[in-house]
Amino acid sequence: MSMRSISGLVGTDSGARVVSAALVLGAMCLCADSASAQLFQWTPDQLIKYTVKNPYERFPDGRPKVPDEMLERIKGLIAEEVQAVLPARGFPNQFELRDGWKVLQPDQKMVGRVFTVQFMPLRGDVAEVDEAEAQAKGTTPARNQTAIDMLQPGDVIVADVFGANWNFVGNKLAHYIQTTTNNGMIVDGGIYWLDRIAETGMQAYYKNSFPAQGMRVMVTGINIPVRIGNALVMPGDVVLADREGLWFIPPHLVQEVVQSGELSKARDDWSLMMLSTGKYTSRQIYGPLTPELQKQRDDYIFEKTGRRPPPRDQ
Repeated sequence: MSMRSISGLVGTDSGARVVSAALVLGAMCLCADSASAQLFQWTPDQLIKYTVKNPYERFPDGRPKVPDEMLERIKGLIAEEVQAVLPARGFPNQFELRDGWKVLQPDQKMVGRVFTVQFMPLRGDVAEVDEAEAQAKGTTPARNQTAIDMLQPGDVIVADVFGANWNFVGNKLAHYIQTTTNNGMIVDGGIYWLDRIAETGMQAYYKNSFPAQGMRVMVTGINIPVRIGNALVMPGDVVLADREGLWFIPPHLVQEVVQSGELSKARDDWSLMMLSTGKYTSRQIYGPLTPELQKQRDDYIFEKTGRRPPPRDQ
């Protein structure tokens, strides 16, 4: 397997954390090439290899393409309804708390297919090699726009900017992202022109904002695994971002998450409906049910979801 050089120079300001996890993962599947800088992008074949359990179609770049219908169903769920599945299936690190994040539209949920881009602090010798290689090919080194111009409808771009004080986009590139994807962005770093972006209704999770660029960074990966807080995020994951935080759902578990979440929501809706009648105590509804109430609840869940809950589901 060969590496494709994709680095580029963009401005940024300061930040100490350099995420190495994604580089390690990338290095495992990408061999160093003497003609390439130490910067990379997974090929479609490599994306298929690392998302082999994906049951859906794929984009030409190899990313899993979870159907729009499943994305719409996920929009009806909340963080607590997702968590029942992923940790039990061996995915304990797919959630990032909202603490420490700023949210442009606090009351707005965001769901979409993940497209990743990774940045690191600028290092001159690495950048020089990549610059020379790009010039030899008649191109330019990759920038934030390199990834942005690859976005598809329904995507949520996830930018690992290692928490740096550097702005990934301003209002014009944010507008391009919004009109191309009809979606928002997650930036472990900065965005600016916030008021202009906010007035469009675009959603964004981000760490900071500065009126001008400072520190310089370079692109080190597109469509590779990235780390967002405590979560390892893969291209093609489905993100559910709400008041609680960010869930990154592997494509092959999306259907199970949706079905489990819909059962949970129907169960809770029934409980709220019964409690609102004023006929029952909290213990009668939010506790072990009588056989009669159990049947009522099971019938309600079946009516709403077309599925019956597992036996003794409380």
